Amino acid sequence: MKLLLIGNGYLGQAVARTFRGHDWNVTTVSLSGGDDSLAADVSDRAAIVALAGEIEAPDLVVHCAASGRGGEEAYQRVYVDGCRNLTEVFSGVPLLFTSSTSVYAQIDGSVVTESSPAKPERATGKLLLEAERITLDAGGIVARLSGIYGPGRSVILRKFLHGQAVIEEDARRFLNQIHRDDAARAIFRLGSSGNHAGGIFNVSDLSPMAQIDCYRELAAIFGKPLPPSGPRDPDRKRGWTHKQVSSAKLEEAGWTPEFPSFLSAVRSIAPTL
Repeated sequence: MKLLLIGNGYLGQAVARTFRGHDWNVTTVSLSGGDDSLAADVSDRAAIVALAGEIEAPDLVVHCAASGRGGEEAYQRVYVDGCRNLTEVFSGVPLLFTSSTSVYAQIDGSVVTESSPAKPERATGKLLLEAERITLDAGGIVARLSGIYGPGRSVILRKFLHGQAVIEEDARRFLNQIHRDDAARAIFRLGSSGNHAGGIFNVSDLSPMAQIDCYRELAAIFGKPLPPSGPRDPDRKRGWTHKQVSSAKLEEAGWTPEFPSFLSAVRSIAPTL
């Protein structure tokens, strides 16, 4: 089986390892190439047409390229234009698009499932929904990922360990996260089975945690004081929400996370930060 993987960054490299571990032939693509990936701009239709002419026809396309922390223009190019180009050029090949749970704008602490309203306030979230629509209309799969952490990456843990964390307002906001390797395994489960066309799946660990509970546990584990209180960050990339993301549908599809909670991974990733 052959995978065309768009994106060779933090998540993409884990996805490639996971598929190769199951004997898939993986072709990775990034904007600039390098690290054994081909160079192609997913937002450039001509570049994707040229790519299709260079490789064997894939059995699956996974789009997990990042926007490079860009704004609306980057989201339009990488996600909306990218999904459109991939579904048109590789027509008939299933596309799995990695979206974000940031499309859920709930602020009431409710449990959020795939049937919950997705009405993002930010333009970037609305562009993600448009990319999802293009994917689903083509019979693809949408994986909505919570905040990714793992070896070498955890904003929450890094700030806590370095004394930069702030408990926001009353600290009630739920934190929804997913370990990079569990996300990669979820993508493999959804993309390789052939049974989930046209479906949306939340990809989040099994333990949403209130911010205060998270920091109390971290303080106990690492022997450090609780962070000071302060206002919420108005510039948060994923926006300010208060929700509990459920991955029950993904579990029903056969996925079991190795790290069911953020706290189950913190001791192993702390030395890598």
